[in-house]
Amino acid sequence: MSSVNKVILIGNVGADPEVRYLDRGVAIATFNLATTERGYVMQNGTQVPDVTEWHSIVLWRNLAEWAQQNLKKSMKVYVEGKLKTRAWEKDGQIRRKTEVIAENIQILYRPDIYRNQQQSAASSQQSEEAAEALNDEAQAAPEAQEQQGGFFNGLFR
Repeated sequence: MSSVNKVILIGNVGADPEVRYLDRGVAIATFNLATTERGYVMQNGTQVPDVTEWHSIVLWRNLAEWAQQNLKKSMKVYVEGKLKTRAWEKDGQIRRKTEVIAENIQILYRPDIYRNQQQSAASSQQSEEAAEALNDEAQAAPEAQEQQGGFFNGLFR
């Protein structure tokens, strides 16, 4: 029977991806992804705080180049891939690091676009309010002119 090595994460990009090129121009991008499990209050009143896990994400070739152009810090992304642990020796000690080798990544939320949309909506609302105010003034102007004898009445007397 075969086994499965599949990871699915939804989290926030911790920093812009770092991209480097290996021999023969192969691109590799790395970044950290934060996933947070929300805290809660237990029945006895004990507060359990949020718990954030940091995951090392590795992207290869075209996906690495795509990430360099499109991923930015604080974006919420969906990452699908597999776990891989690598080991090396440093100062006589064996070190290990478990990484997610991403096979698919999608941007779910971009704060910069959301912020721009909010600003556009606010600007649009202000423009609509200004247009309504001008329209109200334009409608009030003829009534005021009639009470004063009309706009042209004083010119032709």
